[in-house]
Amino acid sequence: MAAKLFVGNLSFQATEEDLRELFAQAGNVETVRIITDQFTGRPRGFGFVEMATKEEATKAIEMLNGRLFRDRNLVVDEARPQPQRGAGGPRGDRGPRPGGGGPGGGWRR
Repeated sequence: MAAKLFVGNLSFQATEEDLRELFAQAGNVETVRIITDQFTGRPRGFGFVEMATKEEATKAIEMLNGRLFRDRNLVVDEARPQPQRGAGGPRGDRGPRPGGGGPGGGWRR
């Protein structure tokens, strides 16, 4: 069963292929993804690597956490599940919308 790892403190020059080669030292790499800014497309300095087995993921953490890679000490740990997002659309649960029918609130037109 595959295990997903968080990889932090990445050099902005690191590529997904660089990470694949590095993590292959610990076992079979299923997927690699470096997270980029949605507006600029620039790397955000972290990513995720999915190893084929839990044992290989544990080995990767032991081998690579704190290791110097492209002038930075990597942070490698088990990825935490992504928090659930509310069904409120892009506003989330930030309260009522302006002009949204409450006493004394909202904008006038």
